[in-house]
Amino acid sequence: MSLVENKKAGFNYEITDKYESGIELLGHETKSLRLKRGSLEGSYVKIRGNEAFLVGATIPPFQLSNTPKSYDPERVRRLLLTKQELKYLTGRESEKGLTLIPLALYAKGRFIKLSFGVAKNKKKFDKREDIKKRETNREINREMKGER
Repeated sequence: MSLVENKKAGFNYEITDKYESGIELLGHETKSLRLKRGSLEGSYVKIRGNEAFLVGATIPPFQLSNTPKSYDPERVRRLLLTKQELKYLTGRESEKGLTLIPLALYAKGRFIKLSFGVAKNKKKFDKREDIKKRETNREINREMKGER
């Protein structure tokens, strides 16, 4: 069950590999995400040292009156990955043109997980090609429905 999705990720990036990780959240952030409030647009995963972080994601407070005054909705959040995954992703991230893009935040049991992918930026003509394919598929489906 997806709580928050990055809808533009599939359009702007070509995703090669997908990964799942835990995310370190505060209690009121978890409650806010379970109400499907938050945004992953413009966010990315950064690896520093032996840790991975989610940068640029916005998670608004659950209740404004009960949140600490120092709370920052766009704070950097730590991701929970194994050492092997971190080592592999460090190598992939350092390759030219590859970035780590968050795809979705979802609930798995009582935990909140982040799905992210190794992605390469799409060129403008690739995006146009995707739009053309989508439009032709819509037209074909309309014609098929009209035949019945």
